[in-house]
Amino acid sequence: MLLKNPQMSTTPHRPVIILGAGAAGLFCAGELGRRGVRALVLDHAAKPAEKVRISGGGRCNFTNLETAPDRFLSENPHFAKSALARYTPPDFLKLLARHGIGWHEKTLGQLFCDERSPRIIRMLLDELEAGGGELRLGVSIDDVQQTDRGYRVSTSEGELTATSVVVATGGLSIPKMGATGFAYDLARRFGHAIVEPRPALVPFVFTGAEKDAFAALAGVASPVRVHAGRAAFDEAMLFTHRGLSGPAILQASSYWREGDPLRIDLFAGVDSAADLIAAKRATPKRSLSAVLEQKAPARLVDHLLSWPSAPAGSRLGDIPDRALAGFADELSNWILKPAGTEGWRTAEVTVGGLDTRDLSSKTMESRRAPGLYFIGECVDVTGWLGGYNFQWAWASAFAAAEAIARN
Repeated sequence: MLLKNPQMSTTPHRPVIILGAGAAGLFCAGELGRRGVRALVLDHAAKPAEKVRISGGGRCNFTNLETAPDRFLSENPHFAKSALARYTPPDFLKLLARHGIGWHEKTLGQLFCDERSPRIIRMLLDELEAGGGELRLGVSIDDVQQTDRGYRVSTSEGELTATSVVVATGGLSIPKMGATGFAYDLARRFGHAIVEPRPALVPFVFTGAEKDAFAALAGVASPVRVHAGRAAFDEAMLFTHRGLSGPAILQASSYWREGDPLRIDLFAGVDSAADLIAAKRATPKRSLSAVLEQKAPARLVDHLLSWPSAPAGSRLGDIPDRALAGFADELSNWILKPAGTEGWRTAEVTVGGLDTRDLSSKTMESRRAPGLYFIGECVDVTGWLGGYNFQWAWASAFAAAEAIARN
């Protein structure tokens, strides 16, 4: 049941206590309830699942049809395979159907709720309540200690004991919504290693002339291919007053390391030199700007033509092939070095977290502390933009719930 009385229920021992009332924690409680295990969910926040509420522009991009292990970052790229295989996007769609929730696909397999995000939160709470679970908000966790009966959880409202504890407190992204490093601190106390957390799915910032130029282009978006290390993403790039954002940039940020360059292909993989030379042969009287405006917004084209390397001559026919090809190569290999990212303030997720070497990939249980489970964003598994991280929340929570109920 959803207890609204601020006084903690006096039941002395619980089968399961879940720390964190986000997507993973609430879903785990619902799955436990379906298996006859009542869970108590605790969270220091005033409201549950705030990240669910703001996701997808308020419509919750709850999964992605193209979910596969290679869409996730981790020091161990194989770790997520087991959980993702056992709880899939179609499984979550069946849950939505049971609750009469409609959905639609936008692009690239991204699925959104037809209603607003609170409808998904209501579904998670209904599942928890149906399984006899309890939710306590505004409760801070002071300590978790192992005992001969399982675990003792010290809270702002007293001590509780449980056979199993599930840590679903998330990562460091969006601290204004209550994100903390609690999961990492707790994991360290039980001997777990932590892969250094970094902000991910986050805009880049620039300084100096680049910042000024991008600020002048703020609001302009264009399809590009962005390379960060070995990763490349073909989506839109957006200029901002501080630097660069948009889906392609956010995706690249998960792979970017401080000090590394970005390589941006403004032609998104098309042979730009061949394109420009073909346009010159076909329409020699056309201007270079008119041809480029078929590929990018006019304001961006004006900026590109202000580069020192931009070829002289207003008409294509007046520009030598070599000059066109050289400029095209620059447009396809625009090298930028960000000053950094917007950081945790705007990062959608965390890259890094609990080192998976000390977790079971089948159950999410600690190898160092039996009965202690870690799920969701606090684990070193991070998905691409577009619903992948919610799918990891559902899948990892399902794996833990299945294991706990079986024990």
